[in-house]
Amino acid sequence: MGILDRLSPSAQFIEVIEWLDDSSDTMLYRFPVRDQEIKNGAQLIVRESQAAVFVHEGQIADVFGPGRYSVEGGNTPILSKLGAWKTGFNSPIKSEVYFVNTKQFTDLKWGTSNPVMMRDTDFGMVRLRAFGIYSMRVADPRELIKQIAGTNARFVTEDIEGQLRRTMVSGFSDALGESKIAALDLASNYDELSRFAKQKLQDEFKSLGLELTKFVVENISLPEEVEAAMDKRTSMGVLGDMGKYTQFEAAQAMRDAAQNPGGGAGLGAGLGAGFAVGNAMAGAMSDAMRPRGGSEPAAAPSTQKCIKCGASLQAGAKFCSDCGASQVPTKCSNCQKELAPGAKFCNECGTKVE
Repeated sequence: MGILDRLSPSAQFIEVIEWLDDSSDTMLYRFPVRDQEIKNGAQLIVRESQAAVFVHEGQIADVFGPGRYSVEGGNTPILSKLGAWKTGFNSPIKSEVYFVNTKQFTDLKWGTSNPVMMRDTDFGMVRLRAFGIYSMRVADPRELIKQIAGTNARFVTEDIEGQLRRTMVSGFSDALGESKIAALDLASNYDELSRFAKQKLQDEFKSLGLELTKFVVENISLPEEVEAAMDKRTSMGVLGDMGKYTQFEAAQAMRDAAQNPGGGAGLGAGLGAGFAVGNAMAGAMSDAMRPRGGSEPAAAPSTQKCIKCGASLQAGAKFCSDCGASQVPTKCSNCQKELAPGAKFCNECGTKVE
């Protein structure tokens, strides 16, 4: 028989070792055994989402999953090696029993206590804040006891949340920088960023005997001044054509002035509004009548100079009256770039001028 063998119908009930968890945050619980002595033949009950760890003289003897077991003497290679049966098979087993909760601990919070610096293509250097939730479970009870729980009689999520939160903020910041997602596109990439950050953090959790089962980014916020600039840019996009918007505002102002009751102050304000509106409408109409290029039409020159000899010619002349040179610019036969007068090769592509 092993150290903890399955209970047989003939086994005699002596002592029951079990743990009924009535909390939602306990990760490890040390079963209270008087003088750390477990009677030979005691019954061990391990429920689903639990694991029982036997520690003998400071060393982890074994880990047992869900089921019912009987602590029996005899052929016990593990405890015999550790000296549990030196005084005989009927002597008590001097050992400690730790119950480890292997369920998922959900809805745990994480967030950046200080802004995270990020280089953005649109805004340059920006500071971001983020928060979300995560879930975890104990994947290796041995490592949990060795690395963080130790000999604590009770170990809860609060005892490790501070360290995990700092670890996640560091991993998230690293993932955010490596992803190179623009600040304006972060909201549409929360899921991708969450998966990437979870992969980077998994090794850190594994070293503590834990597994990060879920990592969720709920929100990433920009500084107030950046959000204000984004709001202004959005407002400009909503307004659209500024000329039409100005005309609309001028018409609205005229209507309000007409509806203003009479009186000295009202009349003065109405006249002032009328002059302002008139100027605004005149400017808007002037802008509307301008060419699309936005500049005043230039007066056509009355004369021009020969491109070869420099003689003064009538505007629009195609040939020089002095040297007979053509005034139409020559273009490269290859790239259609205009050539300088007398050029033998194109200064753009190097093609020889025929």
